[in-house]
Amino acid sequence: MNLQRMSPTFRSIKPISALGQWTLERDVLKRGVPRHVAVIQDGNRRYARAKRISSLNGHLLGSKTTEKVADWCLDLGIKYLTVYAFSTENFDRPEEEKSYLFGLIKDKLLELSTSERIHKSRIRVKAVGRTELLPEFLQDAIGVVEDATCDYDRVYFNIALAYGGKREILDVARALAIKVKAGQIRPEDVNEAAISRHLYPEDDVSLPDVDLMIRTGGEHRTSNFLPWQSNGNECPIYICKSYWPEFGKVEFLRAIRCAQILKVKKPIQFGFNGTKRPSCNPKLSDEEGQIGL
Repeated sequence: MNLQRMSPTFRSIKPISALGQWTLERDVLKRGVPRHVAVIQDGNRRYARAKRISSLNGHLLGSKTTEKVADWCLDLGIKYLTVYAFSTENFDRPEEEKSYLFGLIKDKLLELSTSERIHKSRIRVKAVGRTELLPEFLQDAIGVVEDATCDYDRVYFNIALAYGGKREILDVARALAIKVKAGQIRPEDVNEAAISRHLYPEDDVSLPDVDLMIRTGGEHRTSNFLPWQSNGNECPIYICKSYWPEFGKVEFLRAIRCAQILKVKKPIQFGFNGTKRPSCNPKLSDEEGQIGL
């Protein structure tokens, strides 16, 4: 998918005022928010280089942004948030960086397991991916937070760890082939619905279609992230220049607003929460970011 060619570029503008942010948020809420938002958290290391700090500190600052985005989703009424925390390709990174990331993720997961906001808001936390490839101490932390939130269903916070989209589809194909061979299902029973049911997480309800994908850092690629859940749904992709540690609420609201506009322009059935149809706001043509299919 050539996102560069397919995505209209928006011009940079000055940061909006507090009143402008309030107005934008009100406008977004009036028009219905997406049900499932997926985020490619890119730019931690480039942000660190730009600020002349260590890449490890860049990851730490990025983790704080993840916490804020989760809070924004809760406040806006977004049901599913899936963040790309560690891909299968990330295993090729230096050992020091991986060790730090695994420790940071472990600490954040354990914090979530005892968070008053998580329990009060009934947020279910789930790891998505080949978690058996992760260090044992991180697998243990995943088990703790998943057990602590397993009965919740108000909001789903999914963390993609050791995730790769191609491998996910391969695992589905193998699982279905085993069931066909064992006579549990017929070959003609293998359809889109059956594939969707066998996507990650394998032992639970699979992720629904993605209604909006956001990528920070300006790269025009989806990095093997949720291909089945996003491409089949003609999911809009919002690309912004901001690195992940500096990604703010205004940019998040703009991403949703752009998806709302695209929902009107294209006859696509998004799983938006809300009943009112958005109207195209030409002022968004001045935003910094890109959106495409």
